Amino acid sequence: MTQALYQSDLSGLQLLHRGKVRDIYDVDERHLLIVTSDRLSAFDVIMNEPVPGKGEVLTRLANFWFGRTQGLIANQLSDIDPRDVIPNAEQAQRLGERAIVVRKLRPLPIEAIVRGYLIGSGWKDYQKTGAVCGIRLPAGLQLAEQLPEALFTPSTKAALGGHDENIDFARTAQLLGQGLAEQVRAISLRIYRDSAAFARERGIIIADTKFEFGLDEQGRLHLIDEVLTPDSSRFWPLEGYRIGISPPSFDKQFVRDYLETLEWNKQPPPPPLPVEIIAKTAAKYREAERLLSGR
Repeated sequence: MTQALYQSDLSGLQLLHRGKVRDIYDVDERHLLIVTSDRLSAFDVIMNEPVPGKGEVLTRLANFWFGRTQGLIANQLSDIDPRDVIPNAEQAQRLGERAIVVRKLRPLPIEAIVRGYLIGSGWKDYQKTGAVCGIRLPAGLQLAEQLPEALFTPSTKAALGGHDENIDFARTAQLLGQGLAEQVRAISLRIYRDSAAFARERGIIIADTKFEFGLDEQGRLHLIDEVLTPDSSRFWPLEGYRIGISPPSFDKQFVRDYLETLEWNKQPPPPPLPVEIIAKTAAKYREAERLLSGR
């Protein structure tokens, strides 16, 4: 495993954006270089400590799912080796398997969230209203119970440091147009159902996930950003899963649970993460990759 990478600084390439986890560089008029760092955010706050190897796990796992879903929808990946576009060979080596070259696409202004189980903000919403994001559900459902059918509950994209806002399908159609909104909903649910079934056979429940999409110059829909990683999804081990309790997870919920034990207002600056929390989190990410991809 390569050394932990908190932030990339590549000479010879223009940095376009540094997000919570990813650094995005301009390659040419048709391509971008995306570096997935080892940064970790929780409650929309970036922690000060990196999780060693996390960026490589996320990149490999996203690429694995891009490969599995390419029969359903086109995606952002190009055939260009990142080492061919990074001028400095030493810097390219330092990135390890954290970098990919993708096609430039026009991102849609929503996050396509699919929920298969009643947990998190969905559980809180259901307890208050009997619905999740305005979608009525049967009475008597329990914490962590599988929903009668997967729900498409999109949100707007918040600026760095902000919070996403859940929106209903009518608002989604206003933002995207009716036809595109229906296409995004249909493919999001299709990818989730197919991938959740695949993951369950390998010992992981995908409780919920977030997809992002973009359009090419011809207006064709593409899957972009990341897909079905521990950062964009809630992964639970099938073994030991019980309705009525919040299951242990393979994702950064492990860090969130630790932070919830602290007297912290969930505003910067973040509290320091203990070494054992970082090590256990890194192990969780690696275990999820091993179960899903066999690596």
